[in-house]
Amino acid sequence: SLFEVDTGSRDQATEAASCLVKLEPILAKQLTEQGSLTLFTDVEMPLIPVLSEIERNGFLLDVEALHTLGKELERELDRMMETIAGLAGGEFNINSPKQLATVLFEKLGLKPLRKTKTGYSTDEDTLTQLASQHDLPAQILNYRSLSKLKSTYVDALPELVRPETKRLHTSLNQTVAATGRLSSTDPNLQNIPVKGDYGLRIREAFIVPKGHELLCADYSQIEPRILAHLSQDPRLLSVFAKEEDIHMATAMEIFGLPSSQITRDMRRAAKTVVFGIVYGISPFGLSHNLGVSQAESKKYIDTFFERFAAVRALMDRNIAEGREKGYTTTILGRRRPIPELQSGDPTQRGFGERMAVNSPIQGSAADLIKVAMINVHKTLHKELPHVKMILQVHDELIFEVPDHDLVEAKRLVKSEMEGVGKQLGLSVPLKVDLGVGKNWRVAHP
Repeated sequence: SLFEVDTGSRDQATEAASCLVKLEPILAKQLTEQGSLTLFTDVEMPLIPVLSEIERNGFLLDVEALHTLGKELERELDRMMETIAGLAGGEFNINSPKQLATVLFEKLGLKPLRKTKTGYSTDEDTLTQLASQHDLPAQILNYRSLSKLKSTYVDALPELVRPETKRLHTSLNQTVAATGRLSSTDPNLQNIPVKGDYGLRIREAFIVPKGHELLCADYSQIEPRILAHLSQDPRLLSVFAKEEDIHMATAMEIFGLPSSQITRDMRRAAKTVVFGIVYGISPFGLSHNLGVSQAESKKYIDTFFERFAAVRALMDRNIAEGREKGYTTTILGRRRPIPELQSGDPTQRGFGERMAVNSPIQGSAADLIKVAMINVHKTLHKELPHVKMILQVHDELIFEVPDHDLVEAKRLVKSEMEGVGKQLGLSVPLKVDLGVGKNWRVAHP
């Protein structure tokens, strides 16, 4: 070990620790000047033991279930390859862009869309557009998607299980994402698929020991709620105060119809608009997401800002503040530097404006759930010490709960998570959805 054989590392570690002690007053002064010292002392530092415990706890994985799924996917990929060969008029190397381009543009006579240094493009965007001309591009996209699912999750995750615990032990990174969000690596458990039959089958492999339940607690519409708080838009505040459906309310405003006439597609479009607005989406981006014309998507965005005028004002303020100060801030004073706002390149400047719009919202959500994690962890240790927090996926906290503690765990977790709103002085109530089950697919709210 490090301390059994002296390789010089001990001296380096001692010197590093000595330097940190000398740096402490300098860094503390900087944090105080930035208004971030409380964020550091009351949130980021107390969060460290919580994250450490989550990493130690790990998430139990049903390796056999993934092995079975892997064999099933192998057969499905073989079947898909036969279909692709039939459509192409013969076998070819699907992983070779050059061979694929030959099949698409020479053999099948499809119209190329974009040329690169090495030939005509066969990337995902190109194949998506070509899918309207022929079935082969769509089949190739499906094959690539399924193949990636198999290699990234079904094959890789069992190899990362720690033999002595039979669990996956991720690393939760506290200071990687500029917004303040946690990230997950080795493996990334914040990116496990949540859609599609095979994606859900992967989630089924995340399980609990006998005599336990998985408890998932998910903040409902956290970013739109923070948008309402930061903008103080009267209509948005009213929607959340009355516990109305924000996406239904938005659809009614955008389409000018009563709730009885709003279709599922209209509500879906409104939901896309709301989350698009939060991320500073353009009419072009929204038109791509909704499959409508740019003119129609622009109309949706313009109507949203007409009905929720304070949101537009907030976004203009965020961009102006970011341009003036060089950064934006969250509800707890976390700074996000945005040098792109000063760029002479319009593309970079536009990117900076989108960051200035989104960072205070996404960063405030990150602040909020970190406070919730600290509060929940403290309460559970005191009241229900056998309940384990095993993962955080942005707006969701996941717990491994003994059967006999489930009722009380649900009450405590929901109460602590929703109570953060009042603690931080939010103008809107927070709502937490709970889900329970023997695996992650079933338990996800």
